[in-house]
Amino acid sequence: MKTTANTAGVASRSRSRRSSLWRAMASRYDLYLMLLVPILWYLVFHYGPLYGLQIAFKNFSPAKGILGSKWVGLDHFERFIESYYFWRLLWNTVSINLFSLLFAFPIPVFLALLINEIRSKAFSKIVQNVTYIPHFISVVVMVGMLMLFLSPQGGPVNTIIEAFGGEPVRFLDSAAWFKTLFISSNIWQNMGWQSIIYIAALSGVNPQLYEAAKMDGASRLQRIWHVSIPGILPVIVILLILDVGHFMNVGFEKILLMQNNLNLESSDVISTFVYSAGILKGEYSYTAAIGLFNSVVNLALLILVNRFARKKAETSLW
Repeated sequence: MKTTANTAGVASRSRSRRSSLWRAMASRYDLYLMLLVPILWYLVFHYGPLYGLQIAFKNFSPAKGILGSKWVGLDHFERFIESYYFWRLLWNTVSINLFSLLFAFPIPVFLALLINEIRSKAFSKIVQNVTYIPHFISVVVMVGMLMLFLSPQGGPVNTIIEAFGGEPVRFLDSAAWFKTLFISSNIWQNMGWQSIIYIAALSGVNPQLYEAAKMDGASRLQRIWHVSIPGILPVIVILLILDVGHFMNVGFEKILLMQNNLNLESSDVISTFVYSAGILKGEYSYTAAIGLFNSVVNLALLILVNRFARKKAETSLW
């Protein structure tokens, strides 16, 4: 009898909670209606296309459709891994992203710390505006600027090189220069914009901590090291995890615009190969398998880095 009463009580409380939840939702229905657009967007453009992933395991034919195409299992994955260009594509993709993490990721942090230390508010705003305006330059214009400034015939950079007695350098036609140009131009274009979130995080650091450190005799560098950086460390870790989550995704449009036959050895990455083989040559199943391989690697890296950050820095996405 007691067990039956307890069960009835639990069921009654559960119904009461559901009823109160529905009443709360009904009272603010306008806010919940605003969620419909992003939910539909994710369902249509993110979850809906997952149905088509099965073509990575089939010899997809547009005439037969997805269900009518022949199942081939892991053949496309084996073909990609055993291909002669697999290691070149993997190294180019990994090296560009690895060097970007090593060089491009810390610079917005340093810039935010620098701006935070500027005492003049007017000068601080000027620095912020000058550094984040390049973010609004389109990729096409950015590559056009690179071609203009680095042109071996009259480009400002080569003009300076010639003025010092050197020979013109064909930067954009050189595989050795491609990664340096790609990463350095990305740093220049995005460092100001990416520093905004760190500046916002620095504004939330308790000013009393700076005063206490100053009274203890800490220098400006020591205050940055012991107060500013620990104050924004959770934000740095979260953004690092998010960056690693798309580690295998490179700036496809920019690389494609900068790419030519002379620098292909360094510029051919997985995303550009998927474009050339899948869109231009129509190898849909093969490139779907490559894209799935890319996504699985990204997911594995995200889980590993998130777990490592949770253990070491006690900060994580979940």
